[in-house]
Amino acid sequence: MGGDDYITKPFSPREIAFRIKAQLRRQQYDGIKEVKSSKNENINIGSVTIDKLHSQVYKDGSEVKLTAKEYKLLLYLAENSNKIVNKERLCEVVWGDDYFGYDNTISVHIRHLREKLEKNPSKPEIIVTVIGLGYKLVKRNE
Repeated sequence: MGGDDYITKPFSPREIAFRIKAQLRRQQYDGIKEVKSSKNENINIGSVTIDKLHSQVYKDGSEVKLTAKEYKLLLYLAENSNKIVNKERLCEVVWGDDYFGYDNTISVHIRHLREKLEKNPSKPEIIVTVIGLGYKLVKRNE
């Protein structure tokens, strides 16, 4: 019949508002995802290459083993390169709307990505933190 969500009683008006906003965001981003996912070209970020067709990541020509969550996180940041993406949006994209985890989960995954992709993970040049706002994947024009 078209039902996408279900809330048990008792529920708060804030929960209903949250679910409605999530549903509207999901519909809005579905159209954007279809356009982007139709392209299967590689994404190059310095020495890092993302092969979208085969879901593989290479650094300096050798394959980098990423978990599924790390890959989704990296791909979303790469598709939105040079834009600041907040942690809430990353959680929504990688874990889904219903994820109510710790704020540290994103930080840990970002740290793991930096360890695998950056020359010096302590001084990141690819995935940078924008304090108070989120993360940004820096893609320089080469």
